[in-house]
Amino acid sequence: MEFNIPAMSCGHCVRAITEALKQTDPEAGVSVDLPNKQVTVQTTLQRGAVEAALKEAGYPPQ
Repeated sequence: MEFNIPAMSCGHCVRAITEALKQTDPEAGVSVDLPNKQVTVQTTLQRGAVEAALKEAGYPPQ
């Protein structure tokens, strides 16, 4: 799953997003492209659950 995260702007954002996703699914694979504000997640969770975790962390996807 790929997400565009406009609010992501620095290393702190990357860590916060990664931690939020790992709390939701410890086995998730998270790849971040900070310059393009893209997050790719490999998980067995439904897309809605991943979006909810991102929103709760303060980084709603668009």
